[in-house]
Amino acid sequence: MSYKFYSSFFFTMPSSTLQWLSLVAIIWLQVINGTNTNFPAYSSQLKQLLSISQVELNNLAFASDAGKLFGWFSGLAAIYLPLWLVLIIGSFLGLIGYGLQYLFITNQISYLSYWHVFFLTFLAGNSICWINTVCYVVAIRNFLSNRQVAVGLTTSYQGLSAKIYTNIVDVVSSHNKAKTFLLLNSIVPMVVCFILAPIVRENEVKNSKHSSVVFALMFVITITTGIYAVISSLQIFTNKISSLGVLIGILVSLLLPLLLPISVKIKELVESLHKKRESLRIYHFTMEENIDKESYVKESEDSCEVEDGCVMEEIGVKLMLKRMNFWLYFFVYFFGATIGLVFLNNLGQIAESRGCSATSYLVSLSSSFGFFGRLIPSLLDYFYRGKRTISRPALMVGVMAPTAGAFLLLLNKTDIALYISTAVIGVSTGAITSTAISTTTELFGTNNFSVNHNVVVANIPIGSFLFGYSAALIYRNQGNGDGKCMGMECFSNTFIIWGSFCCFGTFLALILYFRTRKFYSQNH
Repeated sequence: MSYKFYSSFFFTMPSSTLQWLSLVAIIWLQVINGTNTNFPAYSSQLKQLLSISQVELNNLAFASDAGKLFGWFSGLAAIYLPLWLVLIIGSFLGLIGYGLQYLFITNQISYLSYWHVFFLTFLAGNSICWINTVCYVVAIRNFLSNRQVAVGLTTSYQGLSAKIYTNIVDVVSSHNKAKTFLLLNSIVPMVVCFILAPIVRENEVKNSKHSSVVFALMFVITITTGIYAVISSLQIFTNKISSLGVLIGILVSLLLPLLLPISVKIKELVESLHKKRESLRIYHFTMEENIDKESYVKESEDSCEVEDGCVMEEIGVKLMLKRMNFWLYFFVYFFGATIGLVFLNNLGQIAESRGCSATSYLVSLSSSFGFFGRLIPSLLDYFYRGKRTISRPALMVGVMAPTAGAFLLLLNKTDIALYISTAVIGVSTGAITSTAISTTTELFGTNNFSVNHNVVVANIPIGSFLFGYSAALIYRNQGNGDGKCMGMECFSNTFIIWGSFCCFGTFLALILYFRTRKFYSQNH
């Protein structure tokens, strides 16, 4: 009864207010949905608790990414099922996947084989796709004429996911990190999805004349949040401020976007009262206002049609798989963001092998810089809207080239080289991940986006297995026989291989840029 009242309360709110409230809800969903990104923070401890080798641990990281192979199920579900149900299904899969692992590690379940754990990790990884799909669909449909900005901005917040979970664990438990992470990963998304399900929905509202101002304020809040996230990830800062203080600061920053729908609501109320007073005094004013509104709506519709038409072609999966641009795009992602994700998945073992004990700081650092990387494309979309700006493939070229250099910098054994490389790879991976969403819509259309993009990101589990498994084999061969390897040689050959592949990916991105240059020059 209370949930029904809660749902109907939001349904009766003004559509423009609910539109911006849905954007805030998507931000919160993205923040809690990056449960796979905190894996490096507890992977070493999980390896000990499960008594598994580095190769088996890598297979668990692959299982999490392999869930994306069936991400297209969530795309189909978004077409035929209510979005709130898709959201709940996703959170329920995560509850099962992480929850049963937690019960096993805490001895609440007597027996789970390694392959049971593998399947549960796979299930948990797939749950992320369901929540992501809902976030993408709602952001695109609720902000059609600003879809790149809305999707890019909200997606950037998933970059903070690992940092926030790590901050919570630092406050709650500093010893049993693996258990605490698994507990949070299972419960937090479920609770948040149930609370936000009535808000995250499509709203039939035209492009608001105040949207540019609201987005500008949102960027100010987002950039401020990102700066705080980076600063609070530095050891100099954390030595002066308690873990609880850092956590409170980041949680307060996540509440700030709520001020925007509140301000929109207040502005609507003020304008409504003003119009009522004026209509009582001057009758013909209302007639003129209606004419203005009609012309504005028509203008907005024309704008939406132009924006919606800025796609190279509107095609489904079968035709997409026959396009050369798709395969270039697929392998650019494969040799760019996917390699970056594999590096971040192995960050715990990389730090341990180099004798660096600050794994939590590295995870927070990569998370914070990944946040800014995801934000870069939406910033470019917003501030260069209507002007000639850098195309998506060109942006990919720009961020992949430094990533190749970052892998080579890792051959330097100093901690500062590790920190700098982690930050650069975090920015690059985040930027490509965010850019890819808009690239998919621009190259292959919006009608089949939910399925098309899940096919594109299927490269992640493939790369996770190939790059991760080869890294694990090199690690094992360089080890001392007990499954553990210490020293620069553990990953040095891996870094050279990854850097070389990243250079090749940059070359493919350059080819994609030349093939699509005419399209982007005509539409930007």
